[in-house]
Amino acid sequence: MKKELIPVGDRVVVSLDKDQLKTDSGLYLPQGVKEKDKIQAGRVVKTGPGYPVPDPSLLSSEPWAKVPVEKYFPLQVRENDYCIFLKEQGIEISFEKKKYIVIPHSAILVLIRETENSRKGYEL
Repeated sequence: MKKELIPVGDRVVVSLDKDQLKTDSGLYLPQGVKEKDKIQAGRVVKTGPGYPVPDPSLLSSEPWAKVPVEKYFPLQVRENDYCIFLKEQGIEISFEKKKYIVIPHSAILVLIRETENSRKGYEL
């Protein structure tokens, strides 16, 4: 049976950038050197549905007569975006022998997204 990783609410699952542990010249850094950094970067693997928004129709005098509908305010981040985020707000998890970081949407500082122009070699 195949398992699926499903983030809840405004959570984002990130696969860490392997190159963060290397210098520009290609040397691998010891783990303690990067622990002092306040930011990390990686590729977005999955996103949650967004921020839950209450349904105003449920505030009527007969809430049992209404069927609740899940409504969410969508997140800005998309799957496959490259993001830079606050390291201290991330939680490391292991899923199917791979390590990921789960962060709240609010911990993301910057997104880098490929656009059609960037794929063709144009600069923005």
